[in-house]
Amino acid sequence: MAKEISGFVKLQVKGGAANPAPPIGPALGSKGINIMEFCKQFNARTQDKAGKVLPVIITVYADKSFDFIIKTPPVAVQLLEITKAKAGSDQSNRKKVGSITWDQVKAIAEGKMVDMNCFTVDAAMSMVAGTARSMGISVTGTK
Repeated sequence: MAKEISGFVKLQVKGGAANPAPPIGPALGSKGINIMEFCKQFNARTQDKAGKVLPVIITVYADKSFDFIIKTPPVAVQLLEITKAKAGSDQSNRKKVGSITWDQVKAIAEGKMVDMNCFTVDAAMSMVAGTARSMGISVTGTK
């Protein structure tokens, strides 16, 4: 028989760096999850992605056990890594903070495809390009 789900917790945690301090501790403690057990499992599964921001969806069951799914890093974080910018532009239509090529957009789109709600790489590329535009990052070259 399947376990009864009591809730979900969504967090963004740096790979290999989960600890019981906020925001992880309070979010999991309020659901009654063993925080140290989550931190150990998360850090073990994300050692190869150390330092990267990783979204994680934690399924909490009625008996206080849990499962979690680790997603790929957000597009915005990947764009900032590529452009070496500290943050997106506060006026994205006037002030540009960086530039990327369509090849880089395609690489991000193909890696993020499993987490996106689109069916083709072209659609994923336009979603990534839209995120870049809204952050003040220009996309150069031809598609």
